[in-house]
Amino acid sequence: MKIVVGIKQVPETDSVKIDPNTNNLVRSGIQGIINPFDKNAIEAALQLRDQAGGEVILLSMGPDSYTTSLRDGMAMGADRAVLVSSRAFGGADTLATGYTLAKAIEAIGDVDLVLFGRQSVDADTGQVGPIVAEFLQFPQVTFAETLELDSEKTLVAKRQLDSAVQDIKLTLPAVVTVRKELNTPRYETPVNIKESFEKPITIWTEADLNLDLAKIGQAGSPTKVTKVYAPTKDVKKTVTLSPDPAQAVSELLSQLD
Repeated sequence: MKIVVGIKQVPETDSVKIDPNTNNLVRSGIQGIINPFDKNAIEAALQLRDQAGGEVILLSMGPDSYTTSLRDGMAMGADRAVLVSSRAFGGADTLATGYTLAKAIEAIGDVDLVLFGRQSVDADTGQVGPIVAEFLQFPQVTFAETLELDSEKTLVAKRQLDSAVQDIKLTLPAVVTVRKELNTPRYETPVNIKESFEKPITIWTEADLNLDLAKIGQAGSPTKVTKVYAPTKDVKKTVTLSPDPAQAVSELLSQLD
């Protein structure tokens, strides 16, 4: 069974900055981590591989620094990784990203299952998985909470809706996005961290994929961010009261007058 897991390197949530000129996230010089939801997708892939055999391939799109997260994913147990990296992909929205990743999955070839985390913690759209499924013309399920192999070519996914639980049987190949409730991602062991540096990372540019260049990067991105700004924080007046209870009550009452 050949399973591709799409992962994204995201900035630490307390260090997110916005470029005021481009309205894009500033990623250079910021510590990156694997998108937490993507770790659940990796864990699901590893469990399915252990059950059915095969390999787990990590796939990401971004600068060379994304190899850090790919190594972390391979330290969890993934077999190899592919990084789609070029300035031509810069500024891609979810549509252009989904198109590019779909073309990379086609280039990997003979893929049985594609897994994504439910969404990234920086953009929070949850759109890339479904877009990839549409470009590949694969059946898809979003927000899966359980995954079970029903047979060599079918998978059963369960998801919780507002008023019901759905059990959906998918014919492979398929795309599934998963929730954190699906599993608990395993820890990276020192041995696996060491072994991750012996596993291959293949880097592809636009020259390696069968792409329509009008559909990648900014050229292929119909979504335009016009403005990004932080919410305002109203600072209310504060008063420091005496540590003596009686005096504190007197001071508080004087404030209410």
